[in-house]
Amino acid sequence: MKFLPASEMEVVILAGGLGTRLSEETQLIPKPMVSVGSMPILWHIMKHYHSWGFKKFTIALGYKGYVIKEFFANYALHKSDVTIDFSNGVMTYHENRAEDWSVTLVDTGEDSMTGGRLGRLRNRLDSTFALTYGDGLSNVDLGKLLEFHSRQGKLATVTTVQPPGRFGAIESNGDIVVGFDEKPVGDGKRINGGFFLMEPAVFDYIAGDATVLETDVLPVLAQMSELSAFRHDGFWQPMDTLRDKKFLEEILASGSAPWVRDSM
Repeated sequence: MKFLPASEMEVVILAGGLGTRLSEETQLIPKPMVSVGSMPILWHIMKHYHSWGFKKFTIALGYKGYVIKEFFANYALHKSDVTIDFSNGVMTYHENRAEDWSVTLVDTGEDSMTGGRLGRLRNRLDSTFALTYGDGLSNVDLGKLLEFHSRQGKLATVTTVQPPGRFGAIESNGDIVVGFDEKPVGDGKRINGGFFLMEPAVFDYIAGDATVLETDVLPVLAQMSELSAFRHDGFWQPMDTLRDKKFLEEILASGSAPWVRDSM
């Protein structure tokens, strides 16, 4: 196990899916570029990793990946004060407020599945790396996750979470309502919340672009006792629907978003 400090460890973010359940937003942009507040959810995910010391990111692109490329190509410009001298075409940056990130953008195929996208990065990752999805926010303690993965010594670690309730639940006694839970949790079973740590040997279990990480790779690792479960009981929220987006924006607007750890 070649375990690097967070500042040198690569964070892979899967950002190539279609986002069909959020079609109101994803007809023109990829799902990770759907905004929460004024910035894409992808940026919020990266900011959370950065708050724990991570600086190196590899974004696995697919559907409308050029939108993500254009965002990062112009990121320093958007984050800086500039002077443009039209006589010679020179642009001078002032007060650059861009983060000290290194971002690698890799086209991993329009139709590749989650495992296939990761497999396309095989030659770029030769040590322990982080992996997550580009459509979910959490306040997971990444420091504890790193310690846990190192201690377990397995090929992969997945963060397990309690899924949020989708609909309000009514408790009744006959015809009389006796209780109402606006945001009930699930049935007690935990699910894959992303925020993985993996060893390069995981690539040996990826057959090609059609490989699905969740059904073709993780179950095999589990059968081999090579998949650890890091329990996270704090905030976790995917953005699968327009309702989820509005919920996340309400939390952000409240000024107490759980996933925000440093100045944004």
